[in-house]
Amino acid sequence: MTFAYYDWIAHHAEVRGGRIAQIDLATQRRFTYAQMDERVARLAQHLSGLGVGRGERVAVLAANSTDTLETQFACFRLGAIFTPLNIRLTVHELAFIVSDAAPAVLVHDDDFADMAADLGRRCGVAHRLGYGAAYEQAIAEAARLAQPARCAIDEVCTIMYTSGTTGKPKGSQTTHLMNLINAVNLGTGVFISQRSAHLCVLPLFHTGGLNCYVNPVFHAGGCNLVMRAFDPGEALRLIGDAGVGLTHFFGVPSIYQFMAAHAAFAHTDFSRLLIAGVGGAPMPVPLLQAWSARGCTLVQGYGMTETSPAVLVLDAEDAARKAGSAGRPVLHGELRIVDAVGRDVARGDTGELWVRGPNITPGYWKRPEANKSSFTDGWLHTGDAARQDDEGFYYIVDRTRDMYISGGENVYPAEVEDVLYGLAAIAEAAVIAEPDATWGETGLAVVVTRPGHALTEAQVIAHCRERLARFKCPARVVFIDALPRNATGKVHKPTLRAGFAAKDSG
Repeated sequence: MTFAYYDWIAHHAEVRGGRIAQIDLATQRRFTYAQMDERVARLAQHLSGLGVGRGERVAVLAANSTDTLETQFACFRLGAIFTPLNIRLTVHELAFIVSDAAPAVLVHDDDFADMAADLGRRCGVAHRLGYGAAYEQAIAEAARLAQPARCAIDEVCTIMYTSGTTGKPKGSQTTHLMNLINAVNLGTGVFISQRSAHLCVLPLFHTGGLNCYVNPVFHAGGCNLVMRAFDPGEALRLIGDAGVGLTHFFGVPSIYQFMAAHAAFAHTDFSRLLIAGVGGAPMPVPLLQAWSARGCTLVQGYGMTETSPAVLVLDAEDAARKAGSAGRPVLHGELRIVDAVGRDVARGDTGELWVRGPNITPGYWKRPEANKSSFTDGWLHTGDAARQDDEGFYYIVDRTRDMYISGGENVYPAEVEDVLYGLAAIAEAAVIAEPDATWGETGLAVVVTRPGHALTEAQVIAHCRERLARFKCPARVVFIDALPRNATGKVHKPTLRAGFAAKDSG
């Protein structure tokens, strides 16, 4: 028996049409579920007139807006495949992705009109649609889509391209089932309901922005407030505003770091936040403690584009005593921690995390070789090193590719970075490996100091030696003005490695 995908927006429009579905903070536009459903239906009809049908891709190159979310659901209504593009990439990088996805339509906002035109010419995209006047005219002039597609729940509905830190980007395919399972997993895990009001600050071309917690909130019939680009002061203002009544927020560690460093952090009222979620990278314990001291317990989790993304969630009541843990498995999903040959490791030992279940991608778009190497008997190899404690809580130690071996011992940079953040003078820190004639590899700590603070290499190394085994301590420390980050705010270590390799070779 094949189950069908049911349209969340159409359902809520019928059952609770007067409730606010989404608010665009840049334009202050707000739409009820009935209004959103009408706009989605008309946009779907317009896209259909441009030749978009079942299985066709619709690419979006735009900063965050409610328009992007309407485009997503219009694609779903047509059985088309929503393909958001990373706005931080160059035309050259995007040209590979657009050629690979071969969209029928490229939708864009005004800031990326020239880039979209260039991509359209290079990649042979038949149609472009600009957010703003053209988009509003298209919605106003179109009729409602008469017959939505009847999609199977296991059909692909979204393609999100991975960052491509190793080789070319790969399009991770998401199905309607994956979206549904993620909504159920997070609904139970972080208490998403019709009463939820969620502030979206992460980019919508990233799974964290789209699915933590935007889509689960739509599934429940709650309200999403969409910020065009993250602003720490504005985010704190909205969180503290009783009239806004935010219940949910999600960010990567750097988001919380920037907010904690803002002057407004000391007097913001966090009492109305039901859940402040964090994921995307290991969270420094000192930063968790800084937020806890303000009465806001950050709920950690773990996931990736290929997993919908929720895999692990740390319940709020365990957050303090299990600081640093990513939690325990979500309701629908299986986990293993394995060694280099795929055997389960003993509890407490570190290995690679493998996941399996209805929340897992069916594979990468047009990448049979990647699908073969990334799966074993249905288990997805995450590439993340993890361990499990005696109570069953999981800890994401680091990316397996970031691990290095010094004197025969495995070193996970995230552990060292956590210690570095214990120094009050450090604003940002990252550890990468560099070659060493004696030990094979040693750690290089790349540090950004806080304004008005002074710090020496010797002080940093001494701090680490008091708290870490000798082989884990960085052998060298360099100070820079800012760490390179990707579009979601995570430190981009390939850029660091390339930069320091170039300096060393020069």
